Amino acid sequence: MDARFTDEQDEIRRTLRELLGKRCGPEELRAAVDTPAGHDPALWTTLAEQLGLPGLALPETHGGVGCTVTELALACEETGRALAPTPLLATAVLTAPLLLALGTGAQRAELLPALASGGLTAALAVPGPALATALALTGHDRRGQWAGGGRAGGVQARRTEGGWQLYGQVDQVLDGHSARLLVIAAHTGGFARSRVLLFLVRADAAGLTRVRQTALDATRPQGRVQLRHTPAELLGSEAADVLPALARLGDTAAACLAAEAVGAAGRVLERTVEYVGQREQFGRPVGSFQAVKHRLADAYVQVQAARSAAYYAAWAAAEATAPARGETAGSLALAQALEALRRAAAEGIQLHGGIGFTWEHEAHLYFKRAAGDELLFGPVHRLRAHAADAAHVFEEAGT
Repeated sequence: MDARFTDEQDEIRRTLRELLGKRCGPEELRAAVDTPAGHDPALWTTLAEQLGLPGLALPETHGGVGCTVTELALACEETGRALAPTPLLATAVLTAPLLLALGTGAQRAELLPALASGGLTAALAVPGPALATALALTGHDRRGQWAGGGRAGGVQARRTEGGWQLYGQVDQVLDGHSARLLVIAAHTGGFARSRVLLFLVRADAAGLTRVRQTALDATRPQGRVQLRHTPAELLGSEAADVLPALARLGDTAAACLAAEAVGAAGRVLERTVEYVGQREQFGRPVGSFQAVKHRLADAYVQVQAARSAAYYAAWAAAEATAPARGETAGSLALAQALEALRRAAAEGIQLHGGIGFTWEHEAHLYFKRAAGDELLFGPVHRLRAHAADAAHVFEEAGT
């Protein structure tokens, strides 16, 4: 493994950091999250047109840039650093890979170039509390019970003369209130032969109702999706093996989420170090006290270790050459990154003193990002436990 970044990868990070530094400061961030969509459409257009960010990991044949998961993870590290409220995670990380893997030729030809250009945003509609299970990060449900189990709850799909119709409700859908295209996991086949399929629903579909929900992390907007006999288009074919596709997506998504969390942790730690070097107590900078130095040094080591794990997870997902380890690299990296972010944000809040816990300061946004991501994609102890089970860590030899 060559751990060095290429010139192209370094350029992606540098350009994106400069752009977000100019366009996504604290004031712009707060203004964006207060809009109905929860993000700045002008910033998203700029990221798409100038950097090709939505299509970074899509093939050139479908209008993308043709890079790998590694480059997408590096981009996520920079957007996480700025807590940039964009549809990048929902569109490019969670939805586009499913369209690429499962879509028919016609569906890929129609949708992927629109996603790559930034003109079309998308969201994966899986019940929020079950998202980590659906992506096989904290468990592996071979029957897809998280989607409703073929009984009441979740979303049910039934075939009609004109195609398919969906009925049900999905909560905590990332960007579900604003995305122009929804990829919805639904049960079909009744209770005896129920299975999970993915369906495409357009924003203007009949019977579709969407509202934005209040979320702990305002920079990660969520929506409730309600469907009442809503016309839908089957993604791919009925023979598509949806659950393994979601599991493969989980490792890639976890690598990007880990990189994003590492970027946020690095940034809040930088701001804390800068502040304790300026704030004085007892006639000297707070940062000169040994106890403060030790705390920040421990947080720095934790962040750097998480960064290394995130980079390896992205490399493993892109290369797909280490099946034994690649299956758990993403979830383990995500667990380590979320812990590092929570630690760095907590230290930032406390060491900023009287202003650290106020609404006006940005420190609480980083802490909420760690807590919100753990609620959606964790918790950390379950990420680690599932990775250990997958690697057979606690099984006795010969069993």
